[in-house]
Amino acid sequence: MLMVAGEASGDLHASKVVAKLMERSPGIRVFGIGGERMRASGMELLYHADDFAMMGFAEVIRHIGRFRRALDVLTEESSARGTRLAILVDYPGFNLTLARRLRRSGVRILYYISPQVWAWGERRVARIAELADRLAVILPFEREFYAERGVEAEFVGHPLLEEPEIAAPRGPKISHASPPVLGLLPGSRSQEIDRHLPPMLGAVRILRSRIPELDVRLGLSSAQGGVAALYPEIERLGVRVAPPGSAHDVMKDSTALLVSSGTATLEAACFGTPMVVVYRMAPVSYAIGRLLVRIPHIALVNVVAGEGLVTELIQHSVTPERLAGEIAPLLLDASLSAALSARLLAVRGKLGTPGASRRVAEMAASMLEEGR
Repeated sequence: MLMVAGEASGDLHASKVVAKLMERSPGIRVFGIGGERMRASGMELLYHADDFAMMGFAEVIRHIGRFRRALDVLTEESSARGTRLAILVDYPGFNLTLARRLRRSGVRILYYISPQVWAWGERRVARIAELADRLAVILPFEREFYAERGVEAEFVGHPLLEEPEIAAPRGPKISHASPPVLGLLPGSRSQEIDRHLPPMLGAVRILRSRIPELDVRLGLSSAQGGVAALYPEIERLGVRVAPPGSAHDVMKDSTALLVSSGTATLEAACFGTPMVVVYRMAPVSYAIGRLLVRIPHIALVNVVAGEGLVTELIQHSVTPERLAGEIAPLLLDASLSAALSARLLAVRGKLGTPGASRRVAEMAASMLEEGR
């Protein structure tokens, strides 16, 4: 079986599917593109996801040769190994191209975690309908979105709910730590860290003048980006760097967060932690994105909530002054934070029930049986 997950959150969610598949069918062989979590679950990596975790149109174009070589290798390996099923996880530019190649050789396609076509790529709906034998979606409104366009999709629930810390019941944060704790989550990709962390640190410098005792914690993934060059400033500001992989600790322990747009905003909502969402892209990518995006919010927590619960600062708005100005009330006003915390926790109730990985593994197993 072939699996492809091209970035960190995909690796996390897909690794649980690999584990469930291994439990169900111990002899199954899974290969493809993934990260360390998928490898640890028993998958053979032909390519590491870190080599494909790029953000923006311009970045992908600069590395187009790498993507083409990977497509060729995966197509050839699938044929040589007699692959009958591919589970493709998000990552639409690459995965939809690969799906077309695989379908020509008779490989069935299970698409897990739909591309965000509801935001910017509705023209891809027809391609997904054409190429995917089955579609497993993780956001509650996606099933209806596809149904309205004549495409059947199965809502399996959000895989975040399989994380024990996230699944645990909790109430809103009704009092502030003393001193308040500011969490910095600049993103999982090197490019995100490079673009988000410097203005975040600039905001810390400004906030120190208002809240001298402020406790600041930085959460990083394995993608370190340009962090090494920033360590003198990190140390000078007294920012505590959390161990890699401990983003959830930063989320639950913080009074408020500055967080990169993405799945992390949903994770933080599940902890009830108030936040300000930031996102910067390469100028060309941003210009193209403005032409394509058709929804009023970019933060997943706002998209799922159906309203602007949290502030979004995008591109030129991502400045130290704006970050400091937006996050300060959440650090200083306990009643404001408690009200937002309660509304964020309500978002978790929209994400379905735990068991997404098991459901996807069952879908895969039934597809393999059907194809015998």
